[in-house]
Amino acid sequence: MHYITVEMLRDAYNTLKRDAASGVDDVTWQEYGEGLESRITDLHDRVQSGRFRAKPSKRVWIPKPDGRQRPIGIAALEDKIVQQAVVWVLNHIYEKDFLGFSYGFRPERSQHDALDAIWVGITQRKVNWVLDADIKSFFDTINHAWLMKFLERRIADPRMLRLIRKWLRAGVSEDGEWSKTEVGTPQGSVISPLLSNIYLHYALDKWVTEWRKDKANGEVIIVRYADDFVMGFQHRSKAERFLEEMKKRFAAFGLEIHGEKTRLIEFGRFAEANRATRGEGKVETFDFLGFTHTCSRTWKHNRFIIRRNTIAKRLRAKLKEVRKEIIRCRHEPVPALGKWLRSVVQGHLNYFAVPGNTKAINTFRREICKAWLFALRRRSQKSSLTWERIQCLIRTWIPATKVNHPYPSQRLCVNYPR
Repeated sequence: MHYITVEMLRDAYNTLKRDAASGVDDVTWQEYGEGLESRITDLHDRVQSGRFRAKPSKRVWIPKPDGRQRPIGIAALEDKIVQQAVVWVLNHIYEKDFLGFSYGFRPERSQHDALDAIWVGITQRKVNWVLDADIKSFFDTINHAWLMKFLERRIADPRMLRLIRKWLRAGVSEDGEWSKTEVGTPQGSVISPLLSNIYLHYALDKWVTEWRKDKANGEVIIVRYADDFVMGFQHRSKAERFLEEMKKRFAAFGLEIHGEKTRLIEFGRFAEANRATRGEGKVETFDFLGFTHTCSRTWKHNRFIIRRNTIAKRLRAKLKEVRKEIIRCRHEPVPALGKWLRSVVQGHLNYFAVPGNTKAINTFRREICKAWLFALRRRSQKSSLTWERIQCLIRTWIPATKVNHPYPSQRLCVNYPR
């Protein structure tokens, strides 16, 4: 706790999003900034003396792609500040412990690092079967008792443990009614990603490492991003054995594998030939971090390669969302709408413009341009705007599509030489 200083709390405040929604305290970032020095000093005194009281998270619901709703917890502003400072301190401890195949919510690691790792692992190792796993309602089922036991293995300061326990017990507030939380951590809070990584480090990562050494007679790879992870196996029997033992392992820690989203599929360089020999259909695909992974071969040398394409369902959902916003804002000045569309398209390209996904990103850009043309035509009943005339606007405001990422093998070897 002595590492949490007034300067660190001030820096934590400055890193928070200015326009983020307020929690149960209804205090915005701008309001807290009035008289910041006195507020931060008082907050530091309360944290160090143990007088700091965690406020419940305000629960809101956001729609999921499958039609269901995901609960999000919005912490009070002071809780966000202290949580950010605690995350900075604990990261220095746990970054030494976390294993190399864990990529989610870690400093200097991104989704593309995880995507590169699974691409290289399957193409360069003996992988014939892929286990696409998902933990059912992971953030809502984290066992508080087990989490505190895991934390106590590396943290001896009782004040830090007491502070984390306060956040776990703070509960949630929905429509003004408070409810107690026996399990789980609120999704959306600053500290939840780190706590989830600590939980899975002990419940899954370390166990997988030992299982791979003792029981796997063949190649086994794993890449985990938060609660989503993909594993590759050389032998089907070992994959099935691992899945059964993992279910028992998770049950001991209050976790459950999502039956519908977890699949064991034949995938790899020999999958297409093996399925053709047995008279079966095409090789199955799996989704990971926004991309559908498909077995394919290079056109020139006929070498095995993994194609990564934007998940079709996500692409359609994003286009529907953008079209709706374009229609709503169609009467705004063209430069204002063009500037917003540029940020939308560029943000999409920054993530999805990987080698082999050119068709999907071209489709996204083309459909955005068509939606813009349709919206501009709707501004007047006598519009004479044609596709040719809008090309000037498109060249001015809509970024051209190009591959923004190198091949996974190139980037992974640079970032992780081992």
